[in-house]
Amino acid sequence: MAAPGKKLAPGKPTTSGRRQRRFPRFAVDARMQVRMFQSGEFRTCWGRSTELGQDGIGATLTGDLETGEIVSLEIPLPLSPYPLKVRAIVRYRDGLRYGFEFLTLTESQRDMICRVCEMLATRA
Repeated sequence: MAAPGKKLAPGKPTTSGRRQRRFPRFAVDARMQVRMFQSGEFRTCWGRSTELGQDGIGATLTGDLETGEIVSLEIPLPLSPYPLKVRAIVRYRDGLRYGFEFLTLTESQRDMICRVCEMLATRA
């Protein structure tokens, strides 16, 4: 794992064969909502975030998602009066733990996530 603030080379394989993260992750605990379209209808599940990075978020959820599924996330972040609402793809699943990669971030959303990560890095 990279030291806080240290960026890893994008997609560079490790000795274990797994890819390194592009950005470090920081512990964050927030109740979040996930919306998805499954079996012809919109569904919602709730969960708690576990870690946040500039390009994604990890969470434990009550729902059942598949790797590659596109979802909408609503995440209350420290420093922000409004929850972050963003589309994401499910990149991994391990039981009830999921990893999401943000797909479409506006410049202001990217700036907010960056500021939150910087704040979380100083707390680590």
